[in-house]
Amino acid sequence: MSTLTLVLLATLLLPLAVTVARMLKGPGMADRFVALDMLTGIAVAAAALTAVLTGRREFLDVGLGLAVFGFVGTTALAAFLTRKGKA
Repeated sequence: MSTLTLVLLATLLLPLAVTVARMLKGPGMADRFVALDMLTGIAVAAAALTAVLTGRREFLDVGLGLAVFGFVGTTALAAFLTRKGKA
């Protein structure tokens, strides 16, 4: 099981690299915010895979915390973009 988990963690590097590239050269602020939201999703997946690899449940708590902060951050940035567009 640990070999599969390590392969899956290594597989997360490709979407991580593409997402970081989108954050750095995205054409608009909305694209950068979506990339930031995807980065939190990748971090949650990495935390879950690390929990499977190590057998420690604390990494699931870390993943849950990341997901909550990512959700709150995304909704706050969406509200900011909505208000900025109306002004």
